[in-house]
Amino acid sequence: MSILDVENLYKTYGDQTLFDHISFSISEGERIGLIGVNGTGKSTLLNVIAGMDSSEGGTMRHANAFRLAVLSQTPEFEPGVTALDYIYGGASPVMVALRDYEQALADLESDPANQTLQEKLLDKQQKMDQAGAWEAEASAKTILTRLGVEDFHTPVLEFSGGQKKRVALARALIQPADLLILDEPTNHLDNDTIDWLEEALSQYPGALLMVTHDRYFLNRVTKKIFELDHGHLYTYDGNYELYLEKKAEREEQASADEAKHQNQLRRELAWLRRGAKARSTKQKARVERVHEMQEQKGPELKQSVDIAIGSTRLGKKVIEAKNISKLFGGKELIRDFDLLIAPGESLGIVGGNGSGKSTLLNLLAGRLKPDSGTIEIGETVKIGYYTQEHTEMDESLTVIDYIKETAQVMRTDDGQQVTAEQMLERFLFSRPRQHTFIRKLSGGERKRLYLLNILMKEPNVLFLDEPTNDLDTETLTILEDYLLQFPGTILAVSHDRYFLDRIADRLIAFEGNGVIRRFEGDYSDYVAMKKEETASETVKKQSSAPTQPTPKKKKLTYKEQQEWNGIEDRIASLEDRVDELKKAVAAAGSDAGKAQELYREQRAAETELDQAMDRWTELSLKIEEIEKG
Repeated sequence: MSILDVENLYKTYGDQTLFDHISFSISEGERIGLIGVNGTGKSTLLNVIAGMDSSEGGTMRHANAFRLAVLSQTPEFEPGVTALDYIYGGASPVMVALRDYEQALADLESDPANQTLQEKLLDKQQKMDQAGAWEAEASAKTILTRLGVEDFHTPVLEFSGGQKKRVALARALIQPADLLILDEPTNHLDNDTIDWLEEALSQYPGALLMVTHDRYFLNRVTKKIFELDHGHLYTYDGNYELYLEKKAEREEQASADEAKHQNQLRRELAWLRRGAKARSTKQKARVERVHEMQEQKGPELKQSVDIAIGSTRLGKKVIEAKNISKLFGGKELIRDFDLLIAPGESLGIVGGNGSGKSTLLNLLAGRLKPDSGTIEIGETVKIGYYTQEHTEMDESLTVIDYIKETAQVMRTDDGQQVTAEQMLERFLFSRPRQHTFIRKLSGGERKRLYLLNILMKEPNVLFLDEPTNDLDTETLTILEDYLLQFPGTILAVSHDRYFLDRIADRLIAFEGNGVIRRFEGDYSDYVAMKKEETASETVKKQSSAPTQPTPKKKKLTYKEQQEWNGIEDRIASLEDRVDELKKAVAAAGSDAGKAQELYREQRAAETELDQAMDRWTELSLKIEEIEKG
């Protein structure tokens, strides 16, 4: 059943048509990935669907009770709003009950003896019961903790950029919704957390529409692909892997159609050149058809990096680190670490957030000093450093002027020259787009431009700190192809598993507490090895456990048997007592003193019930052991 129908959506941005009367529908529970080159309007389309942006034409139809949850690429937060405040936002009864309860609890914690606040908390607890919000509260705190946000009551504006994105992701996951919209959800997440998010989304009850550059994530989570390309929307049933196959077939067919069109055009032109007279109505129509064929545009050919990439000559010595250590805020990130980097090798750096990956890059680049140990850099080394927080660009410059400030041409390995315009084309900036002002570029286009600017400096050692964030899948393929041809040395920090599998010869893995492992192989091999180690360690622990002497056959004591005989009746009685007290509390109304006393009795009965249930579990397990002999 369709939950959202979009027809003839039209929108432009400057002289660019983002949506050229596109139509699509989203059904209950669908898992859709939206892909396309940066700047084609992916985030804009998400914002239009979410009501955060407008279109110039078209209609959107959905039920009146249609609910949306949205994770934007750059979430915004009001001053003073805490993590819990933010994720409990929204007008649903569950979210309102959660906000009111958390506020009442915080007020009472600041003044525990205040009877008015006690009564207020009691009232909000009842509202939580009525809304069925207790499970949502536990889920919200679990999600926040799993995403690495443990400070629930600090204003979000005091968090790092990565923490802010994770708080926004937690809100999107906890909000009741028919459609969940996610714009780059894996940014700022480490690989373990991405694995957890994959599992969480597999159990999400609503439909999902997302933009992500993580191709493994896209492949595992989605069941349908929307591709936005030059204003048109193409739909493919299947995940990312099937999309690649079907897109190749579509482009092959388009090329075949274009070849057929060109052959027909050549025949018609040859007929005209032979001097055929155009006096009859039939002949005039044929001439007009030829003119129409000449004006018809063929499919746009995709650019590729098919040049022999050049760089400054690199000597035999690149970088050598000996026995280096580094602490930050009392936390040991790197301990007694040695590393010898050879010419031409490609290293991937992996590990959890805050483990020290970027710190290692900064140490090796000479931007930080180690607390102990030495780092030697070869005389011929010329480092190109792509950072997560790239420097501000002059937005008054055009794309081509920005690149030409760095270099007019780039030398290839075989001595040829590639102009700035040609390199921009290879990185998906068409000639007309090269004259666009930087202020009009999307966030992903700016990242792509900044990356190319670094490459234009012809470094022989590339340091890449999370280069895949906010880049589209097509740009990532171009970047990977470029890096596979790059004759120098590469060190790349990334959580993008697909990217690491393609470009990394070996890994440097941060495993916590200053421990760093060197691993020969790609990221998939490393994950498989870690799983084998975990399984082996489990077996080892089980086999090394001391052998216990064969116990005598167990049986319940007389007292335990008597307790077992009556425990289920006791549990039923306590459950009835708790229900009676809950009703009495509600009936107390404005008699705060009586309500408070009844509530204390209710909590005492609930505690006694919990203890009885625990004892029932304990005795039932003992009986199972006895029955097994």
